[in-house]
Parts: sequence; structure tokens; C-alpha cells
Amino acid sequence: MPPSPPAPRDASHAGNPGQKPVIWTVSVSRLSDLFRDITLEYDDRAIIEPIHLGFDEAARHIRERMETERCDAVIAAGSNGAYLKSRLSVPVVIAKASGFDVLQALSRARQITPDIGIITYQSTMPVLKEFQNAFGFNIQQRDYATEEDARAQINELKASGVKAIVGAGLITDLAEEAGLAAVFVYSAASIRQAFDDALETALVTQLESNRSHSRSAPLADTLRAKHGLNDLRGDSPMMENLRQSIVLYAKSQATVLIQGETGTGKELVAQAIHRENPRALIGNKPFVAVNCGAIAESLLESELFGYEEGAFTGSRRGGHAGLFEAAHRGTLFLDEIGEMPLALQTRLLRVLEEREVVRVGGTRPIAVDVRIISATHCDLEQRVREGRFRADLFYRLAVLRLTLAPLRERPEDLIALAEWCLKKALAALGARPHPNLHAEIIACAPLLGAYAWPGNAREVRNLMERLALFLAAEPLQALSPAFILSVAPEFARTSGPAPSVAPASSSAAPQTAESITHVLARFDGNREAAARYLGISRTTLWRKIRNQ
Repeated sequence: MPPSPPAPRDASHAGNPGQKPVIWTVSVSRLSDLFRDITLEYDDRAIIEPIHLGFDEAARHIRERMETERCDAVIAAGSNGAYLKSRLSVPVVIAKASGFDVLQALSRARQITPDIGIITYQSTMPVLKEFQNAFGFNIQQRDYATEEDARAQINELKASGVKAIVGAGLITDLAEEAGLAAVFVYSAASIRQAFDDALETALVTQLESNRSHSRSAPLADTLRAKHGLNDLRGDSPMMENLRQSIVLYAKSQATVLIQGETGTGKELVAQAIHRENPRALIGNKPFVAVNCGAIAESLLESELFGYEEGAFTGSRRGGHAGLFEAAHRGTLFLDEIGEMPLALQTRLLRVLEEREVVRVGGTRPIAVDVRIISATHCDLEQRVREGRFRADLFYRLAVLRLTLAPLRERPEDLIALAEWCLKKALAALGARPHPNLHAEIIACAPLLGAYAWPGNAREVRNLMERLALFLAAEPLQALSPAFILSVAPEFARTSGPAPSVAPASSSAAPQTAESITHVLARFDGNREAAARYLGISRTTLWRKIRNQ
């Protein structure tokens, strides 16, 4: 059983000039021992902490800690390092085995057996063919992409007569599990090189952060993104894919279009993209949001582009900077972009193309460096066909796209989301949750799962705030289906069977092929009626039918 991750440090001094850089090492295998030994050599130059987690668990742990702590660089290796590098905004230094490491490992393996296998991540080493020909080694090479793939390669090599496997931590662990001799490929010298690289990277990150802090004053709360990846609750494949897309999109400055029903968290996703962007991590770059459907056309123009003094009756003396200028070097989030009038769409397109704005009543162009993230609940492509939205603007806004799934299409996320919202609501009221709150929510799963949640995550949050108010007033009151019905009578009007809802610790039980076939037969093949009966969308039903 690996040791638990370290307790979070006090982050109150994060970013202070002169403070040691912070480096986290991530490993789940025998590499941990090598990391631990090398850490002692760098203890006087950096604050180095081990994280004994891997892959998704490590990524989540690091993202959560970075909400309140500083980390200047992460060291990992092999497939674990590659996984983290694609999912974290903090610099990830991947420890790499040198050619000398590989030759030494093969030499040790040859002392055990002449039949050797070597498994590397994603690609093989063609140069080894010359080595084995020159020295008479019988080496079989394999590469892998996932743990399951690695396990299959090891079993295949074992079946072919291989007695020893050379590889990194995951490979050697799996090889020993299969009853083969395992030779670890990393040397202390290679790990030292990774520590040197991480220290240099961390010092650069810290220096840039300190320079930025000295140049810029803190931003007002209204210009900050307050939500991040940690606020996206749920363990369904859809949510995991969404988090991965956010981290990927954050590395780019291209425009993003987020589509989804009301309450699915479009602005939350936009803020997470902004916060994961490396630019935003240095200097607290602004995040500015505006709802294009909530402001009159005449006011929206001046809000977005600003105005000069005397531009219209009642204009402010000296003029007024618009939201594009306020979001300079940061992100401008245009919510409900589908509601933007056509006249303003033309102006917006020009700003996107020219990267400069002209204030209302002015003639002087003002350069702006702004990333645009827009969101809508409507079908923008349909509006383009109807002539209500400019096609050229649509394609300019939708370089990157995200579609947020409604809660009814990912029912396995409901319980985790409800529990998290309820705990937050109770904490805001200064009340402690019941020790058995999780079990109580599980008991309410059939009732909660039978509801359609048209308001999606926002509606879940609102209900939990209502429940928290009553639970805080009656500390001995247990959370039960009867209690929910007394506080939220709308649930009594719910009809139809509940979709499958599972606790966060397990995945939802899949709908069987027989049950889907039976339901389709009951409704004479009418997929819309069958989907409504099952409490899922037609798209989800079609996917289940296709996978039978």
C-alpha cells in the first residue's frame, strides 16, 4: 500500500521573491525510492515533495492542490509523465533513461537469461537491433500505450519464452506480477538530470511570476476567474473527457465556442480554460464576462467597445474603456453569443480579425490582446442557416468547440454532484454535514434520479441550498426521500422510472441489451418514446443500440 499524498502546505507565502522553488515528484512504482534518494541531494535548493499517485489520481490531486498552493515544476517518468504533461498546466519534466541506462539494464538482464524483452512507452528503439546483432543478444522489443496494452505485451513475450523484462516502473511491476524477472531501466544519473532540469524550469517559472507580480497590481474580484477544474464534479467518462479537453484547449489562444443547455456550467468551463492557461498563471490575467442577451443593443455596443467623451447624451467625462480593453492580455467571455444583434456581430468580427477596437464616437484604434470564449444554449448553425447569425463570425468563434452534456445523459454524476453541493451549502451556513451524509444521499438516489433536472447542475445546486437551509435549522433531521419531498414538492410530480444512478465510488450499471430491446418493442420501435421512457436522450439510446 503506497503512502498517502503529503498534507497540503500553507500557501500564504507562495510567490514571495527569494523563496525556494517548489517541485513535486510523482511516482507509483520503484521509481519512488530513486526519487527519494536523489531528493536529499537537492533539499537545500528546492522544496521537494513526493506524490505517491499515478495518472488520473495524480492529475486530480495536483489540480486540487494548485487551487491553494504553488508548484513550479513536476517530475514524473514514462507513461505517467506523458499522461500528466498533457493534462496539467504546470511544467512537467519527464525523467528519461539514457542510452547507457538501457545498455546497463540489458547487461544485467543478460546475466539472468539470454531471452530478454524490453518494453518502452509508445515507440521502440531501432538502434538496439545493431546492438543485439553485435553482441549476440536475443532481444524482443515491444511498445505500449496503456496499462492493459503493457500487460498484453508482457504476456505475449512470456508465451514466446522471454524470461526477463527491461522497462520503467509500470513495466517492471507488471513483469514481476507475471512471474518474470524485472530489470529497472533508470539510473541515479538520469534522475539527477531530471532534477536539474526541473530546478531550472522551476526557477524560470518563479522568476517570471515575481516579475509579473511586481509589474501589475492585483485585479478586482470582478475580473478574476473564480472557478477551476476542481469545480467540475463528476467521474463519468463525459466529465473526464471534458476536463482533458479543457487542459488541452487552455494551451492554445484560439477562440472556443461552448454549447450546452442552461445550467450545464458553460461559464464555469470558460473560467477553467482561462485558469489553466499558462498565461493566466503569471500575473493574474483578467477574465471578463458579459451576457450578450441581457443588455440592450445600444448599451451592449458601448459596454464591449467603450466610448469617447461626448459620444452620446449622458456619456462619462473622459470616455469609458470597454470590456475588450478591460480584458487585455486575458479572456473575454461572451455568454449567450447567439443573442448578439447582427450589427454588433459585424463589429465583433472586425475586432477578432484586426485585434483592435475603436470606441463608440472615436476614430483611434486601440490594440487589444484578448482571447475570446463564447457560449450559447441555442443551435448557432441553425441560426446561420436562418440568416440570424453571420457565418464568417461563427467559424471565427468556433475554432475550438465544446459541447456540455446535460445531467440526464450522465446520471452517474448526479450523486457526487449533489453531495458536493450540499456540503458546500451547509458550510456556507456554518453547519456540519451528518457523518452518514453520503449513505443518506445514496438512499435518496432513486428519487433524485427519477427527476429530469431541466436546469441541470444549476438546479441541483439550488435544491441543495434549499435542503441545507432546512437541515441547518434542524440538525437532527436526516436527509431522506420523505424529507426531500416535503421541502421540494416538485419531486412528487415526477413520473416514469428513474435512470440508473450510481454513487461516485462506482460506475452506473449499464443498461442491458435485452432491456433496451424490450423497451423498443413496447413502443413499436419508436426511439423517441423509448428514450423518454428510459430517461435518456435519443443520442444516448442510439449509442447503446449501436454498442449491443
